[in-house]
Amino acid sequence: MEKVIATPNRPANSVTAPRLSLVCSVGTLLLLASLHILSPELDPSWRMVSDYALGDYGWVLTLMFLAWALSCVALFFAIKSQVQTIWGKIGLGILIVSAVGMGMAAIFDVTHNLHGLAALIGIPSFPIAAMLVSLSLVRNQDWSTIRRPLLLMANLTSISLVLMFATLFIGLSKSGGEFGPDVLIGWPNRLLVMTYCGWLIMVAWFVERFRPVLR
Repeated sequence: MEKVIATPNRPANSVTAPRLSLVCSVGTLLLLASLHILSPELDPSWRMVSDYALGDYGWVLTLMFLAWALSCVALFFAIKSQVQTIWGKIGLGILIVSAVGMGMAAIFDVTHNLHGLAALIGIPSFPIAAMLVSLSLVRNQDWSTIRRPLLLMANLTSISLVLMFATLFIGLSKSGGEFGPDVLIGWPNRLLVMTYCGWLIMVAWFVERFRPVLR
């Protein structure tokens, strides 16, 4: 006789959270892409993403940052039961810290003094969260099938951050400390957004796709 193992009903938030995170991450990228069309006067090669607040469609940028923050918060609820290690739980906490920074960026645009603080909170903290959470998730047998791509994507978030700061440092050293067309920080900045959202999308998709078998 086969032994039947009953699976407890999952809370509603465990069902909606990964889907919400996935939709918001994809929405973040779509909103960013739309800004390139809506504000073509801002050269993406050297203009930071935050500079779109200076155009006529700053509200689209606000929605982008809000969607980004919401994606992080939703993912927190989607995977908190999957993260079992202490360092992984610390990573989840840092993920919320990053979400706070993104939320602050939505409220305080580049013309506000607190925008720099928002970037300082939201940008460097995300790769730390991604790596700690990923290292914890891959210890779970259910996540073994995406061990390599998950760790690769987590590393890409760190690489994109280093690349952006390296480009900024080299550019400013050549331009005498002045931002301008010679400081080609724009594309590395956009790559950073893409890798950050890529990690969110990968984790949220896995939870959404395999939710029935995750313990």
